[in-house]
Amino acid sequence: MTKVLHELALATPALLQQLPVELPVSLDVFVVLAVVGVALVLFVLQPVSIDTTAIALMVALILLSPWTGVSPEEGVSGFSNPATLTVLAMFILSEGIRQTGVIQILTQKMESFAGDSESRQLLATVGLSGPSAGFVNNTPIVAVLIPAVTNLARKTGTSPSKLLIPLSFASMLGGTLTVIGTSTNLLASDIWAQIGPTGEPFSLFEFTQLGAVVLAVGIVYLLTVGRYLTPARITAEGSPTDQFGMADYLTDVVVHEDSNLVGSQVRELRRGGLDLDVFQIVRNGRSIVRGLPSERIRAGDVLSVRASQETLEQVIEDEHLVLLPELLDAAADEDEPFPDGFVPAHHAWNQPPATADATPSADENEEKDGGDGNADADDAKAETSLTEVVLLPGSWSNRRDGVAGFEREFDATVLAIRRGNEVIRQRLRDVDLQAGDVLLVQTSADVLERLRVDTNVVVSSDERWEEFDRTQIPIALGIVAGVVGLAALEYLPIMVSALAGVVAMLFSGILRPADAYDAVDWDVIFLLAGVIPLGIAFEASGTADLIATGIVAGSAVLPPIAMLATFYLGTAIITEMVSNNASVVLMLPIAVEVAGQLGVNPFAFALAVTFAASTPLLSPVGYQTNLMVYGPGGYKFTDFARVGAPLQLILTVVTTAGIAYFWGL
Repeated sequence: MTKVLHELALATPALLQQLPVELPVSLDVFVVLAVVGVALVLFVLQPVSIDTTAIALMVALILLSPWTGVSPEEGVSGFSNPATLTVLAMFILSEGIRQTGVIQILTQKMESFAGDSESRQLLATVGLSGPSAGFVNNTPIVAVLIPAVTNLARKTGTSPSKLLIPLSFASMLGGTLTVIGTSTNLLASDIWAQIGPTGEPFSLFEFTQLGAVVLAVGIVYLLTVGRYLTPARITAEGSPTDQFGMADYLTDVVVHEDSNLVGSQVRELRRGGLDLDVFQIVRNGRSIVRGLPSERIRAGDVLSVRASQETLEQVIEDEHLVLLPELLDAAADEDEPFPDGFVPAHHAWNQPPATADATPSADENEEKDGGDGNADADDAKAETSLTEVVLLPGSWSNRRDGVAGFEREFDATVLAIRRGNEVIRQRLRDVDLQAGDVLLVQTSADVLERLRVDTNVVVSSDERWEEFDRTQIPIALGIVAGVVGLAALEYLPIMVSALAGVVAMLFSGILRPADAYDAVDWDVIFLLAGVIPLGIAFEASGTADLIATGIVAGSAVLPPIAMLATFYLGTAIITEMVSNNASVVLMLPIAVEVAGQLGVNPFAFALAVTFAASTPLLSPVGYQTNLMVYGPGGYKFTDFARVGAPLQLILTVVTTAGIAYFWGL
């Protein structure tokens, strides 16, 4: 295939000479621009995940190697690139720190400091998330702080929305403190080593002084102007059902002896696309929440259901059911007795915790008890609760089995979905789940425990701390300090010291190999590996040089400092449309070429692109941490621009002036 393409490439110049008009650019540049154009459309529209687009981009560049100049070896070089391997290692090191519980200890200190004051809560949130993100990947930091901040806000009557955007923004700004702060920094460092005049990557603290200024300015903004621009979308009062507006969708019904449902499985209630969920059965004083789809319904069962008013009326009429409130009224008037074993506390929806059955289904117990339907006296009991679960960026972005897949995986029932400020309460099985969604879930205690330790979700309404071996804290911190120290003193390259730290984490027992694999965000790894060859194509085909020439010619009247600010702002806007790593690969070679043609400091332009790509503040999809707080904060899509646009303009001035001050033009 490659040989055929090569022969075609050799024949192309002769064919072009026969054309009546001459192409304005070389065919190599035209092909690369066409590939980039298609990739940008896919990045923006996302008909497939961005890591899939990145791998497709890599394959296209290799297949078109006669024009792109990307050989098969160069095409797959992203998988062995120092930036990719360092990012992978930092994911694992960050998980090692999280596994010791040190972030939880800091969070507890934060809660003690914050108290009831919203100002102190805000200061504690940004003060903890910002500086720590310079050394630990910001995704686990935000994942740990979401439930802590949410619960702190609700205890003290503060809207969680007032704290969550500042949490995300501060963690992004903190990533500019060191080269290992973000994957974007590491990728920019590698590109700079390839195309910069020195041939050397960024050192660990290459731009820390500027990062400290950016973080300080951002924190001051978030504590002052940003505080008043951040909306309070979610009220602090009320139960989860109140906050999801579920009062009209949750109710209890009692199964009559002559009901057609007697003897049928719960899953059969969904026949014909009926929009109804049974999320609990009360039978003989026991609450059954596990294995509900296969549970058989009995006369006298009390079914807790989620349904619209219209659906509920239809089911009651067709299936000979009666609303529990009506039954209670009848029992109060002594017209009809309670169902056997009925416990009213199981149905107090504004008081989520309740007793539940964590044992096999009642049918199995009936067989064990000789058919009398009574559970053994030693049946284990567990709590059930309504729980809010946040889907993190990663696996849920690519899954297509939606709510049904989540319910199968965790043996739980989804009652509602919050996506930004929209709450979805009907036709849940028609909804494709997305990263950032918040699910209102009915769970048993053991399922809740599984959710707590799953790295793809965050239990945002959870007040219980995960158990960790805190005796490992000194070892884990020592390992990370060693990684940073060896890289800072340049005894070892960052990649080597980070990988050595991973080995130390595994040999010390802080992490198991399975923990290490689960800690890696493989979407980011494949994204990096896929977009790195694009930088090679930009240079080899002359595309970067051509675009730079056009930019310089079209902006001859702008002084270098204005051009630097333009690159910063332009990169920030592009990053909102594509991923931050893709924007660095696209913009950094062009920025360096422009600097060379202007005769100014190329390092200054490289830094402007790096900082802008690391801090996309205008939309929830611009960066992972924005997406993580989008649902828990109940934000509108435009809320991020409302808070982030003024800060983005301020940082354009501050970053540009800081670069000129520290490194000159």
